[in-house]
Amino acid sequence: MENKWFWPFVTAVVLLICTLAGSWWRYEYYQDSKDSQAQEETEKWGQFEKVHQAFDLIADNYVEHVDKNELTEGAIKGMLDELKDPYSVYMDAETTSQFQHTLDSSFQGIGAEINYLDGKFVIVSPFKHSPAEKAGIKPGDVIISVDQQRTEGLELYDVVSLIRGKVGTKVEVGIMREGNNQPIKFSVERAEIPLETVHRSVKKLNGKLIGYLQITSFSEHTAEDFVKELSSLEASPMDGLLIDVRGNPGGLLTSVEEILRQFITDKKPYIQIEERNGKKNQYFSYTDERKPYPIAVLMNEGSASAAEIFAAAMNESEGYPLIGEKTFGKGTVQKPVDLGDGSTIKLTFYKWLTPNGTWIHKKGIKPTIGVSQKDYYSLEPLTVEHSLEKDMNNKQVMILQKMLEGAGYEPGRTDGYYSGKTVKAVEAFQRMHDIRATGIADKSTVLSLQEEIKKLVNEDKNDLQLQAGLRWLEQQ
Repeated sequence: MENKWFWPFVTAVVLLICTLAGSWWRYEYYQDSKDSQAQEETEKWGQFEKVHQAFDLIADNYVEHVDKNELTEGAIKGMLDELKDPYSVYMDAETTSQFQHTLDSSFQGIGAEINYLDGKFVIVSPFKHSPAEKAGIKPGDVIISVDQQRTEGLELYDVVSLIRGKVGTKVEVGIMREGNNQPIKFSVERAEIPLETVHRSVKKLNGKLIGYLQITSFSEHTAEDFVKELSSLEASPMDGLLIDVRGNPGGLLTSVEEILRQFITDKKPYIQIEERNGKKNQYFSYTDERKPYPIAVLMNEGSASAAEIFAAAMNESEGYPLIGEKTFGKGTVQKPVDLGDGSTIKLTFYKWLTPNGTWIHKKGIKPTIGVSQKDYYSLEPLTVEHSLEKDMNNKQVMILQKMLEGAGYEPGRTDGYYSGKTVKAVEAFQRMHDIRATGIADKSTVLSLQEEIKKLVNEDKNDLQLQAGLRWLEQQ
């Protein structure tokens, strides 16, 4: 009888002890956790009390009257400034409304994405066919003034507000460009900037039909429009697809994700999102088959953020080539948080990583096939206040010479010295354009030459990156 009940009794005692021990451990853990949380809350409220004390001290005792609302907004901006993150910003109600308009179907301005980087207001990229692009503003340009008002000390959205304005009015934007010692001034006419973000066409090369889809930004309706335009291309015979995200400053993560699901199979993630605790969340497509045609992607230094997500996923997940130049290098994800009064904090919540786990922030993505454009693609416009003529030696002459060279004339040199050969090249250009052949680059000559360069830039045959993409697809 003793043997019959001995082991069940021992088992029961052991289970009871384990249960009691587990309960005690959970209690202790709960208490420790509770104590830790309580300590954190105490510290947090202690810090808030310090802020509240400073607020009351300034509001009640400063020598001049202080607007309490402005003081509050200043405190918020100060906290965000401490992060030293150009993408985490506070927007008041008016600025929030302006920001939301950039995701609408259109807005009024010059058409350029601007960011605050390393203490400078930097052009990420002008929009395709925008007044900014037509004026000659380039990715990487630094805005130092707007209508002669210095931008130093201003907030990002203050600068954006100064640039935007009524359609048809002009704004003078002062720019510093790498390699230039002197600022460049651009007079840009504001326009209604339509956000038709997807453009479709068919390119022909050696009997091959290449579908071409350009994405200028990733806004609210971009994915929907892209799918529609892709379906139109696929409805006809197509030997390949070229997707162009050059000059695309980014936009909505959800938009680029929807587009990627058209091309990325479920074998690898198309993106990884890293949280502040280091946890990495991988996101996969539900597509199980690749497209039946070859695909290539065009990119350049103006391709940023969501455009870089797209390029990285297409290359690392599916092996599609990236053609062009290294991208901008923005590897963080922001979300707007409504503060309840119309104001917003746009805060960086996550890092995004490529399918292989690479963080491209401030590094960019290198192309698999590197192709640079001709010099005249990146030339600043000539701002000739006085005619250029023989024996002059300056930056304006150098630009003139490079434009002449790009247009098929032979200036002899491109170092900025107005030589006899440069005179002959100017004369040849003037004769071809019914301008009195003096060899002097006067205002009418310069304007005509700049129009010639614009025409060259807009011709597909001169776009070396486009031609490289078409050739690669034609050979597949």
